[in-house]
Amino acid sequence: MEIDWNEQLVAQLDRHWRHQLRPRLDGLSDDEYVWEPVAGAWNVRPRDDDRTGSAAGSGSHVIDWATPEPDPAPVTTIAWRLGHVIVGVLGMRVAHCFGGPKTDYATFAYAPTATEALRQLDAVYEGWLAGVRALDADALSAPSDDVWDTYRHWPLAAVVLHVNREVIHHGAETALLRDLYAASFADQSRRGSNGRMKVRS
Repeated sequence: MEIDWNEQLVAQLDRHWRHQLRPRLDGLSDDEYVWEPVAGAWNVRPRDDDRTGSAAGSGSHVIDWATPEPDPAPVTTIAWRLGHVIVGVLGMRVAHCFGGPKTDYATFAYAPTATEALRQLDAVYEGWLAGVRALDADALSAPSDDVWDTYRHWPLAAVVLHVNREVIHHGAETALLRDLYAASFADQSRRGSNGRMKVRS
């Protein structure tokens, strides 16, 4: 059986995107978007509230950032994870590989709202998907010259698989944060102002 590897690479991500990942983001609220599940979480926040001293971004909001990354790495919010996928996972590669808009962490205008972040995510995902769909077998087997040094000598097909994994696993993390947010506030609503569980009479 002859295998169309381009079709398989596209289908691995796009089926998951359309049937699981993207529907799971519908209805994302602004409160969920920036909710910090633990103290010291990295987030997308107003420029005047930069807490790392080296946050990145060109607009009204910046993404928490530090080089080198702290060890252990901070817990990150939905806003941070979406920003990472939009810029570092997809956007920079759409620009580098497929002629999309120049994108990098320092100059990107991070979304202050969930609606804007999802609009950015949808746009860059469509750019990535269209670019991958157009790759032939020769392009997929050639060295990627990826934007990140770690992957620069990988064949482009391997970078596509890496991007698929990154989008899927960050999407799963975001879904988990939505579950934790919902459970946290449901738990609070079951407790009185003194923090004790409410008991039905």
